[in-house]
Amino acid sequence: QLVESGGGLVQPGGSLRLSCKVSGFSAEWSAIGWFRQAPGKEREGISCLSATADVNHYADSIKGRFTVSRDIAKNTVYLQMNNLRPEDTGIYFCGADCSSNMVRGGSFEDIEYWGQGTQVTVSS
Repeated sequence: QLVESGGGLVQPGGSLRLSCKVSGFSAEWSAIGWFRQAPGKEREGISCLSATADVNHYADSIKGRFTVSRDIAKNTVYLQMNNLRPEDTGIYFCGADCSSNMVRGGSFEDIEYWGQGTQVTVSS
């Protein structure tokens, strides 16, 4: 099971940190991805942290602004979002068993588990 939290309303240029709490399996040995869905748009993959956590793949739209990290002791993966823009508004999901192609427009069919999502709104 995956449970996201940390969403909210923030002004442009602000920051948020989202959490993806993993239960039932270990985040240490799973590739956890972050995805988002803007209003009226398809879901897009924005990051994928490899199972060994030695490789982080990021979509071009968030590169340099968002950072993914993992706390093994808490079995939680984080998405630190800085310099937020109105176009970052959407529902953010985490998913297990991501792959690098998912942040390049590839299919999400291999995602084994999805969280319920958390809303992020960037607006002044």
